[in-house]
Amino acid sequence: MKDLVWRPARPPQRVPLAGESVLLEPLSAERHGDDLFASTVGADATWFYLPYGPFPGKDEFFAWLREREALDDPLAFTIIDREAGVARGLATFMSIVPEHGVTEIGHIWLSPQLQRTRQATEAIYLMSRHAFDELGNRRLEWKCDAANAASRRAAQRFGFTFEGVFRQHRVVKGRNRDTAWYSITDTEWPRCRAAFEAWLAPENFDAHGEQRRSLADIRNGIPAAPSG
Repeated sequence: MKDLVWRPARPPQRVPLAGESVLLEPLSAERHGDDLFASTVGADATWFYLPYGPFPGKDEFFAWLREREALDDPLAFTIIDREAGVARGLATFMSIVPEHGVTEIGHIWLSPQLQRTRQATEAIYLMSRHAFDELGNRRLEWKCDAANAASRRAAQRFGFTFEGVFRQHRVVKGRNRDTAWYSITDTEWPRCRAAFEAWLAPENFDAHGEQRRSLADIRNGIPAAPSG
């Protein structure tokens, strides 16, 4: 086993993360609240697996946003659709442990307009790239309710490896939550990064915006890093 020269990771800061189709800005209720609230209308089901929401009204939603924007862990970012110029989702860095080089992407809320889009995938890519390439983490985690099939599919699509289920891990909104754990390590990240970048490339989309190759197919065609 090679000697490991370890330096602690840096904690994430309130800085924007810019992509081609999305801009991730540190959450601001003042700047983003109206757009985000408009995106919640008729979208109560999107909050089902989260420990908060839906909200009875705009005042309650803004109060919650103000609470979230003040926190360092989880550190919330607003996902802005650059073409539309509209804030349409939230995601956070959380469970931040710089001394061990570990962080998690979680508390993800995507409006219906953002779900299953190129923008949503790029948002996860930007956060993953920031976690590994700029902050120096060794491990990036994804955790979700084990019953949340959509989140579990997303984790696997993005290249996270399933590690197991923590049974009776939480009680959320009065319901038992078994938690499914996934991760990407720093040795796996170069392959995942190359797949993200190839999938996001303009030539991977036809004139109607449909993908030519899936993210999983692209990643499967990239050799894994040798172990050891």
